[in-house]
Amino acid sequence: MGIRHLERDQIEELLELSADFKLRVIEGRSVPKLDKEVVGMLFFENSTRTRVSFEQAAHYLGLKTANFSSSGSSMSKGETLKDTILTLRYERLNGLVMRHRMSGSANLAARHFGGPVLNAGDGQHEHPTQALGDALTIIERKGDLDGLVVSIVGDVEHSRVARSNAWLLSKMGAEVRFVGPRTLMPQNTGLLPGKEFHDLATGIDGADVIICLRLQKERMAEGVLSSIGEYASMYQVNRESLKYAAEDCLVMHPGPLNRGIEVDDVAADGEQSAITAQIENGIFVRMASLYWCFTGSDDKVEKKKGKKK
Repeated sequence: MGIRHLERDQIEELLELSADFKLRVIEGRSVPKLDKEVVGMLFFENSTRTRVSFEQAAHYLGLKTANFSSSGSSMSKGETLKDTILTLRYERLNGLVMRHRMSGSANLAARHFGGPVLNAGDGQHEHPTQALGDALTIIERKGDLDGLVVSIVGDVEHSRVARSNAWLLSKMGAEVRFVGPRTLMPQNTGLLPGKEFHDLATGIDGADVIICLRLQKERMAEGVLSSIGEYASMYQVNRESLKYAAEDCLVMHPGPLNRGIEVDDVAADGEQSAITAQIENGIFVRMASLYWCFTGSDDKVEKKKGKKK
């Protein structure tokens, strides 16, 4: 399931649960345990932030993990994704966390696995837990999402983060703007909840939050960009371009960031940066997502949240 399929109240529930888990961990209080469950960590694409934060989330929840990589599995011998998922199902795993280069791969896995499948990023489709972590970070700094102007700057075409954020933020009442060159905008931008801008100054004018995106050169067709230098000169979020945004504008980036291209050091490390907070909050939204999927009951969540130990 992606962010686009969640209702506003479900998003609010996940964010509230994330904040509750964060407070419990910081204060050293106990966290509800899922210690009878085993979750498979299937990362078919390279990952640092998402993979480690899911592993940390599982650790805090007492979940056992089974790590999996395609290079060391039967997929390197030609086994299909479907048959791999069926194998893991009958090896009695209780749930899966999966990142895959193919859009829709998480939905395919869910059809054949028969248990919870958490989408850790599927192709150019969605990255739901990244959007939840970004939302939690914004709420901590701004108090609310409703009424904010959020500019998503850069390689929107190849970004699953941009899509999940756009759906979540718009459902929660924010104004979403997509900012970047025409060649890095999806052909179907009109189907996404946001307005398109090709000039950085106009696109971030008065913005409360700027989410910078990595140039995903590995996914780009040849000729999409004339040069990296030209892109940086036109779309880099830096000391000068931030003058167009709101004075207290937050700067965010899902990582990995390329300093000197998407952002300069001032944007990445200055007082307006929330990048490290995004990384930390990734743990807590993934705790909430794992717990929410495994318990499958709002009543259980509320009962656990209301019990302080």
